[in-house]
Amino acid sequence: MKFYNTIIRYRFALGIIAILLAILVNVTSGFWPAFVLYFVGVIALFSHFFIGPLRLVQEPMERGEIEEVEKILNSIKYPGLLYKPVRSTYYTLKGNLAMMKQDFDSAEKHLKKSSELGAPMAEAEGANKLQLGMMSLQKGDFKQGESYIRAAIRMGVGDKESEAIAFLSMCQIFMNKREFRAAKDYFRKAKACNPKAKQTLDQIKEIEKYISRVPG
Repeated sequence: MKFYNTIIRYRFALGIIAILLAILVNVTSGFWPAFVLYFVGVIALFSHFFIGPLRLVQEPMERGEIEEVEKILNSIKYPGLLYKPVRSTYYTLKGNLAMMKQDFDSAEKHLKKSSELGAPMAEAEGANKLQLGMMSLQKGDFKQGESYIRAAIRMGVGDKESEAIAFLSMCQIFMNKREFRAAKDYFRKAKACNPKAKQTLDQIKEIEKYISRVPG
């Protein structure tokens, strides 16, 4: 694994070196002796631009080394050349990093690009839609927020914690619209997810204080 990651990390430089050596061998000994070097160089350069170094992101993410993740993503100079599913993942990661920094405008821009490309898995695309919905609600755009969150629920968001957040958001949207029966229905669905995160549980407790007193 380490060897493979090293190859990915230095793939561009290795590709350039292989091409230069191929040209040298081609000049001195002819094309066919240089063919293998040409082939290796072209494959290395092609995979550098078409697939990128996203495989390197996994380990620093697991260790919580966000700066290293950001450094790897910033090394991708031409994301438009990435294979479509890889490009979608790239923009998702960029969006998530921007959200951590509370740069919501950049986060929204990147997540929209990812959503337009389509995520490799429906759950990943659903998670994108949920994040876009939450940002729309923060901006006070409840109509757009509802549209995104409905899409997220329909696609699936990957885990019960995120599902509970989606249902609680829908509950608040319908409370705002004074459609209390629907709000209560979404609140019950959120509780049924049995979320464990403190922030989600605090939100449930807060809503529970007044939702039982509203009609519907």
